[in-house]
Amino acid sequence: AICEHGCKYGECMGPNKCKCFPGFTGKTCNQDLNECGLKPRPCEHRCVNTHGSYKCYCLNGYMLMPDGTCASSRTCAMVNCQHGCEEVKGEVQCLCPSGGLQLGPNGRTCIDIDECSTGKAVCSYNRRCVNTFGSYYCKCQLGYELKYISGRYDCVDVNECVTNTHRCNLHAECLNTKGSFKCKCKQGYRGNGFDCA
Repeated sequence: AICEHGCKYGECMGPNKCKCFPGFTGKTCNQDLNECGLKPRPCEHRCVNTHGSYKCYCLNGYMLMPDGTCASSRTCAMVNCQHGCEEVKGEVQCLCPSGGLQLGPNGRTCIDIDECSTGKAVCSYNRRCVNTFGSYYCKCQLGYELKYISGRYDCVDVNECVTNTHRCNLHAECLNTKGSFKCKCKQGYRGNGFDCA
């Protein structure tokens, strides 16, 4: 079985046929499946999609049960949690629907953790971290693009001279560099490559 474009989060089962791991979808299994949009809905109240999975949480006044259902709870209503609550060793605690959120100083509302600035994010050397509410993702550094090469996805240098995305002067040569480009005025012209006279 050969899958020309690979199977990012899955296995190659036949010629260009991928079988995706749970939580992923697409021809090459490179897209996260939004379980929250499935019918029947996986959560009773509210659902937050995560990378390769999802999390359920309840409305205020309800407690999240081990089976993912929401049970009405007077204690939860009294604590006044933003995203429902759970009981841990007989103590009621407010919940945050994702690991990328933390309880705020009031112990009831959830605030975002910026994984990119706290150093919690793990991105390979040629990728940059982009914070999102409740999570983060890794994007190719500027001047690089995601390509499928020899069996895996990698960030590859964009040749601005070939893609014509450079801003070199009409009388200048474009020279590709790693992650960028340089402009050099042609013979008989002087300038910085962007302006040649």
